[in-house]
Amino acid sequence: MSFALSVRTAALPAAVLAALALPAAPAHAAAVSVTATVETAPVSHSGDAADDPAIWVHPTDPAKSVVVATDKKGALEVYDMTGARIQRITGDYGNNVDLRGNIVVSADDEAADGSGAMHIYRIDPATRQLKRLKDVPTEVTAHGICLYTSPASGKLYAFPNSTSGRVEQWELAVNGDAVTATSVRLWDAGSAVEGCYADETTGKLYLGEEDVGVWVYGAEPTAGTSRTKLDSTGSGGHITADTEGITAAGNRIYVSSQGSNDFTVYDRTTRAYLGRFSVSNGTAADDCEDTDGIDATAANLGPAFPQGVFICQDGSNGAPGTSGNQNFKFVPLQRITAQFG
Repeated sequence: MSFALSVRTAALPAAVLAALALPAAPAHAAAVSVTATVETAPVSHSGDAADDPAIWVHPTDPAKSVVVATDKKGALEVYDMTGARIQRITGDYGNNVDLRGNIVVSADDEAADGSGAMHIYRIDPATRQLKRLKDVPTEVTAHGICLYTSPASGKLYAFPNSTSGRVEQWELAVNGDAVTATSVRLWDAGSAVEGCYADETTGKLYLGEEDVGVWVYGAEPTAGTSRTKLDSTGSGGHITADTEGITAAGNRIYVSSQGSNDFTVYDRTTRAYLGRFSVSNGTAADDCEDTDGIDATAANLGPAFPQGVFICQDGSNGAPGTSGNQNFKFVPLQRITAQFG
């Protein structure tokens, strides 16, 4: 969100002018630049429509992996690794989406009564098509979401969260087409939240409080609400609000610094800040600007992405000075990891 402030200043003393001044964005070290090799077909709706991607790795043929992404004005879209749309599911107003194994969950906050819901799907590896299994009403007005498979119990969990700051944890059990969903934890993180990532390697939940920064919670349902901060948008931090997308791949964590049109990078073990990068205009695809959701994997995705991929939503799709319907850009992951060890 942005706004303009216009005042008549001729008669105002310097002290008053200083008090009216808007805070400057934090100064950051320059971002290194990478380019994408693929961009998806634009989403069907215009304006602020595309939001969040999730990468599904095909179990036997990496080149047949797909990206499931949201058109939050009314569809869930599935793209192959060339960026071509292979499925469009209408009637899903999901803002964010995530997956584990063959289970996909979108977070829909567009219900007429103001409530939220999780839409639960299963991917068929033979057809790469999604089948809708169940809609689960949530206590929070589901806006963001991430999934987590507990390394301790093997259970699948979902974390729908809200612009009100509320976060809920659900246990999901899928048996064939039958889905059982049980709410197991509910808490308030503060102000608006959306982007989140649950890390099976560390048992941690990374939650983006949009105007504040990224918090680290325990991901198990018994973890309580104690938290530490990964990074902040304030003085001494490295993120420019909004804090929207969070993901991890290999030994790195990535966060979308929306206000500065780039992405911050952290060590997955120590959580130390390592630097930042931007996705710039290239010969195969234009840049990523005003990014909401991101996803990444270090898995082999076939000849085009043998060392993995980083995917960013582009809030202003098109060459410089132009703009079309929003879409998603695919960056070979090694172009990023080569910059950060």
